[in-house]
Amino acid sequence: MSSRLESTSRTFTVEEANATLPLVRAITKDLVELSRQLAERRLQLAELVGDRSLRPGDPYTDELLQSKKEIEKGLARVQEFADELLELGVEPKNALEGLIDFPSSLDGRPVYLCWKLGEPRVMYYHERGAGYAGRKPLPATVASSVREDELEHSCL
Repeated sequence: MSSRLESTSRTFTVEEANATLPLVRAITKDLVELSRQLAERRLQLAELVGDRSLRPGDPYTDELLQSKKEIEKGLARVQEFADELLELGVEPKNALEGLIDFPSSLDGRPVYLCWKLGEPRVMYYHERGAGYAGRKPLPATVASSVREDELEHSCL
């Protein structure tokens, strides 16, 4: 996800990431809901327009242009949500899926603590270049505050 703001150099421990999660979760929920609505609206608009040529003064054209303006406003709001997350020091990675990375370090190397909307806590990490596909459970020594039952019932 691109953003107008640069991510801070803040790093999080697992405990700090989990302490920030209530606010991150609320913003991410709004981000995902709006992103999904906009994706659907854009698809519907593209289907409606198709190969049709839009002519000024045509009521259909005016309605489509109004829909485009509403989508643009929605996209600006999506960006505001992303900026809010960046201001907290976290990095939104996928607005449709609710993927969030918390910059961190593990055994002295930079990693991301990886969280997805719907998961109860931060329980995974991945190397900086690996992305979501490379995510792994946190080592037991790092995730000592994560209860076993949460690990078993988390959403992957």
